Amino acid sequence: MSETNEVNENMPKYPEPYWTDSVDVKSFPKLKEDIKVDIAIVGGGITGITTAYLLVKAGMNVALVDADNILNGTTGHTTAKVTSQHDIIYNELVHHFGQEKAKLYYQATNDSYRFIKDTVNEFDIDCDFTEEDAYIYTNSDKYVIDLMNEYRTYEQLGIDGAYLENIPLPIDIKAAIVMKNQAQFHPLKYLEHLVHYIVDHGGAIYENTTAVDIEDDLYPKVVTRDGYKIKCDKVISCSHFPFYDKQSFYFSRMYADRSYVLAATVKADYPGGMYLSAEQPTRSLRSTPYNGENLILIGGEGHKAGQGKPMINHYQALEAFGEDLFGIKEIPYRWSTQDLTTLDKVPYIGQLTSKTENIFVATGYRKWGMTNGTAAALVLRDLVTQRTSPYKDLYSPSRFYSDPSLKYFLNENADVAKHLIQGKLEFALDLRKPEELSEDEGSAVKVNGKRAGAYRDTDGQLHIVDTTCTHMYCEVEWNSGDRTWDCPCHGSRYSIEGEVIEGPAKKPLQKIEKTAE
Repeated sequence: MSETNEVNENMPKYPEPYWTDSVDVKSFPKLKEDIKVDIAIVGGGITGITTAYLLVKAGMNVALVDADNILNGTTGHTTAKVTSQHDIIYNELVHHFGQEKAKLYYQATNDSYRFIKDTVNEFDIDCDFTEEDAYIYTNSDKYVIDLMNEYRTYEQLGIDGAYLENIPLPIDIKAAIVMKNQAQFHPLKYLEHLVHYIVDHGGAIYENTTAVDIEDDLYPKVVTRDGYKIKCDKVISCSHFPFYDKQSFYFSRMYADRSYVLAATVKADYPGGMYLSAEQPTRSLRSTPYNGENLILIGGEGHKAGQGKPMINHYQALEAFGEDLFGIKEIPYRWSTQDLTTLDKVPYIGQLTSKTENIFVATGYRKWGMTNGTAAALVLRDLVTQRTSPYKDLYSPSRFYSDPSLKYFLNENADVAKHLIQGKLEFALDLRKPEELSEDEGSAVKVNGKRAGAYRDTDGQLHIVDTTCTHMYCEVEWNSGDRTWDCPCHGSRYSIEGEVIEGPAKKPLQKIEKTAE
């Protein structure tokens, strides 16, 4: 599969999030010795940073490690909506789990919103925090009934909202619902303050430190790729995909979805608010201050990782949408992100398994990481400090509901099998030769009689890797939008050199030297 990397002249050639470019986050050293702490946290996104902050405040000795730089993963690539409105979800939760659990889900995410708001106010954090109404709209008859039912569920659960026939956006709609008094912010400006608090109060942070294993004992040890160990009372995995699975098969209980964001200045006035379309492909909108004007974040185009049309086309579709709606002046930033969805759409937060009392996990936020990630931190704080959490059973990773869990388990793993077979059958196709690639082009190619992946960089150098994913041996596909190799089975992603960008894979793709034919 070959994809062009060509983008319109109005669009940045390479992806970069506005959040990471607009803040100089403090850097930290690599772990180069064995250490002992109360709590070891793996993952430096919103969950890991907030959990470390809460536990340091509780008087615990905490060490946090990240395989890359902190706040550079999913948290640095978010749209940063601080909301309990997680798409059309509440009627579905009531249907599958009952009204009590649906209300708990709302309360947990609303607790997160209040925690973020209170923290911003307590420390007077300048992070562009503004309260906004959150809308879901549709121009499709198919979703009008869904929005009506969702609004009725809002009323049942006591959610402050309304059913609408018009919204502030200049767009034709047939129906909409609004959840009032939600918020948005600059996530890195907010979390940067928590990072400073952690370090100033005795916590330790280590970057470029990849955790690869846990020696599970009464006092577990986190083992890094370099062989150093962190001995602790408890381990918390906040690493997007759990870095340690211990036969709990998280890869079979979640699937990875990608989505895309353009950050644009526009000709028309933005009316305020946060917006999400009900129909597919999704469209998401919000604004943020930028050089004295609004930067409009135009997001959506979600699809399963490693699958679908050429990735650059998703950016182009968002650009066309933004141009039609507002008229685009400039697109200074574009980026993509990936998140995991669980079988029943509720995150896994709690003990890794029912038998691992000192290893905890948080994952599966379904692209709503600002409130779900903060909810995870609050729940993990309570579990680790042995407080009572009303959300323990709701989020328990050991839960299983036959409806919908069994249905999605079978569907997702059938999809994995399909892509595994398709990737292997591609050996029989006429694949290109590496020398046929233009500069800044990647493709599956034939090398030494086998399927491989090749990318020719802008200096003309070829980077050739084995395309067999090191996780469960599916064939990875080229992602032209981000210049990565993505696995269509479980969402592992690799750089052009084959290094793991995100799991569940732990080992890199093998590099291939082309021999004379």
